[in-house]
Order: sequence, then structure tokens, then C-alpha cells
Amino acid sequence: MGPPMRLNPQLLIQAYCQGLFPMADEEEGQVEFYDCDLRAILDLEHFHVPRRLARTIRSQKFEIRMNSAFQQVMEGCAAPAPGRESTWISAEIIEAFTNLHRLGLAHSVECWQEDRLVGGVYGVAIRGLFAGESLFHLERDASKVALVHLVQHLRRQGYRLFDSQYLGGDFLRQFGVLEIPREAYLQRLSEALQIEAHFNHEQAAS
Repeated sequence: MGPPMRLNPQLLIQAYCQGLFPMADEEEGQVEFYDCDLRAILDLEHFHVPRRLARTIRSQKFEIRMNSAFQQVMEGCAAPAPGRESTWISAEIIEAFTNLHRLGLAHSVECWQEDRLVGGVYGVAIRGLFAGESLFHLERDASKVALVHLVQHLRRQGYRLFDSQYLGGDFLRQFGVLEIPREAYLQRLSEALQIEAHFNHEQAAS
């Protein structure tokens, strides 16, 4: 955990490339950088989609969009929810990540129903790394569907590492999340940063 400092895109990129991630104190809102002895990752090659969720995806009950409402997704993730009255996503973090989004380094996958945003996931993409930050839902399964579409997109685009930071609750277990030692994570991170992956199709074509 490092000393508090003002977030900016360069600082965030440097942190992620060193295996660190930011969080704001839920009471004071002060942002600091964190690391974990055990790091949680989603295995992009062996990502597991539960059978019931696969049926929901096939039903196409949600319209999937990418990067159409990035800040709204962050605000949805920061909003109070049952069992989560406070959040680590502060106004400073929303501003900093929105700036990263404008630079093409932070992205969202969203679920919509009748032009209403009902769920989504966002994170940071640097070369072959995607650091998943948070997700939310207003309708059942919306966050899960967004996550599945995100993983499918990352695989198509050639990403190597999906960092989910730490294992919180049972949500990620259903998808086959792995916990690996910090040293192993840093090795995978180093390899991912050697890969030139692009989140947007137009980036890959340029």
C-alpha cells in the first residue's frame, strides 16, 4: 500500500503495470494503491459459463453495448446496494477512470433493456492485460451476462490476462476464478504486457 496521491492516467497506468490497483477508503474517500499476496484471475481459456446463465444469454433478453455509457456503469457500481451501503469507488476514482476511458484505456460492457441501462462491467485494458474493476446489476443476471460478453470479446481480441484482483464472495467462483501467488501473477502480467491487444476493433485495424 503506497502513500495517497492525486490520481491521473499516467499514475494509474504505471500502477497497473506494476501489479497494483487503486481503491478509496470507504469512510474518508482517500485513494491508495494495493497489492495482494494471492491474486485472483479469470482464466480466459477455461472460463466457465453456468448452464442456467447460458440459457439466459441465448434468450437475448438484454441488448449488449460497449463503451456507450462508461461513466454511468461506474456510477452504477458505486451506488449503494443491499449488503453494500458504502463503496471504494469514490468521485475521484470515477473522474480518473473516465479520463482513462477517454484515452481508450478503460472500457465498459453494458446490458440494456428498452434503452435503460440495467447492468454492466468496467475495467482497464493495457496491452494484453484487462483489469476488471467492478460490475453492477439492476435486473437479474445483467452483470453476469455483461461479464460473459466481456470475456468472449477479450478472447477474440487476443488478451492474455484477466485480473480480478481478489476473490470476493461466490460471484466469481461460478466462472472458474483462480487464485495464484503474487509472484506467479507478476510473471503472467509481464507476459501479458508483451502482447499488443486492442479492445476496439477499429484500433486493431488502424
